[in-house]
Amino acid sequence: MKFSRRDALRLGVAAGSAVTAAGCNKVVSNLVSSSKGRPILPAGPIEANYRFLNRIGFGPTIGELGVVAESGRKGYLARQLRADAPEPLDLEFALRRLDVFQLSPMDLRDLPEEVVLQQLQQAGILRAVRSPNQLRERMVDFWTNHFNIYARKGLAAFRTGEQQAAVVRKHALGSFPEMLDACAKSTAMLNYLDNQANQKEGPNENYARELMELHTLGIHGGYSQRDVQEVARCLTGWTEERRFLRPHGQFRFDASRHDDGEKTVLGHRIPAGGGQEDGERILSILASHPSTAQFISTKLCRHFLGEASTSFVPKLTKIYLRTNGDIRAMLRPILTSEELIEGPPIIKRPFDFMISALRVTGASTDGTRDLQAHLDRMGQPLYQWPLPDGYPETTSAWTGSLLARWNFVSDLVGGRINRTDMDLESMSSQIGRYSISRAITGCESVLSSIKSSSLSEAVALCLCSPEFQWR
Repeated sequence: MKFSRRDALRLGVAAGSAVTAAGCNKVVSNLVSSSKGRPILPAGPIEANYRFLNRIGFGPTIGELGVVAESGRKGYLARQLRADAPEPLDLEFALRRLDVFQLSPMDLRDLPEEVVLQQLQQAGILRAVRSPNQLRERMVDFWTNHFNIYARKGLAAFRTGEQQAAVVRKHALGSFPEMLDACAKSTAMLNYLDNQANQKEGPNENYARELMELHTLGIHGGYSQRDVQEVARCLTGWTEERRFLRPHGQFRFDASRHDDGEKTVLGHRIPAGGGQEDGERILSILASHPSTAQFISTKLCRHFLGEASTSFVPKLTKIYLRTNGDIRAMLRPILTSEELIEGPPIIKRPFDFMISALRVTGASTDGTRDLQAHLDRMGQPLYQWPLPDGYPETTSAWTGSLLARWNFVSDLVGGRINRTDMDLESMSSQIGRYSISRAITGCESVLSSIKSSSLSEAVALCLCSPEFQWR
């Protein structure tokens, strides 16, 4: 059985201002009339540890709230920042069986693109659901979107696994300048943004522009069109190894295609004859620029605090410049702040929503196509955003995903997703009920109007409630 909009309204699961159909606001208002004007999203107070786990990772598993209560948020965060908890053996075995981690990008081309994409998505889902290093997984998601690559362009799907391992996962909690350098030498990024076509006879500005606008300085970072042109000249000859009997698919600097003349970028003179060092000098200039520090700080504040905090952006900017872009050092003050707990609600994008639902219900899954199809219908298939800016974080971008969310919940609690099952036994325990109940804080009037007696129905109501759409 699938949810219709009428079914959803009858169940009282319309998510606040996202509901725009005629008459919806009145129906929802009646269901929560006891709130007397209280905003529907999120209704009521959110328990601090529950929000903490939703902000630094993908929400609690059954019993994890107790772990945080015992160790304290600071102790729990210290372990998350180290990201050294051993990964579960079943997760390691599942990942090792995937071709995308056993074959080189060139060898993967023997497989259909759809198979490669499905395996990449499966790995992303399994890690987010099962890994105890939740902060690292959240930062992997953050940087994947920051350095977005559309996997369906050209042969990008076959290079994306290597990009994830060598660029995003390796540096997710490390050094931003090192991650930027690794990304600039990633053949996945160079091909996606056409730098393989960037040569002295006809410079291609695509990567140079996105490097400054999206990866470092930001659109208001103080660069000009002339700077874009000069950066493109510095990056001529940065390409992929394709010569006969050479290790195909690796980064290569082709001196014969490089513009070795003098350049000037952001007031910095790049002397003639620098070769590959021209591009490396540019990366250093951009990574150390105050606009980059402010741009990255602003994105981190919006992601974790729900807004570009006027107090935290300058603080993080100073930390970035003082530590040369140490990501852990920037995260620590955000994740230990009261603003993390008390800030405005942040919409869960479909991936976030799906993973948090699987974790809080103790669901077992292999993350394969049946589950991925729901993510497709919700509008966020992994690695398939066609623009270089990554999936949006704004609430308005995801209001159209509500019915697809409810249908995912319906299939999850109904056992209709192949190889994905909820742990009803664990949820029926006292600690399981406590974990689930955090999703419906402030939603008592909706629940009382339904009078559900079935545990699976109660779980469905929790996951469809306005509160669960936010972190």
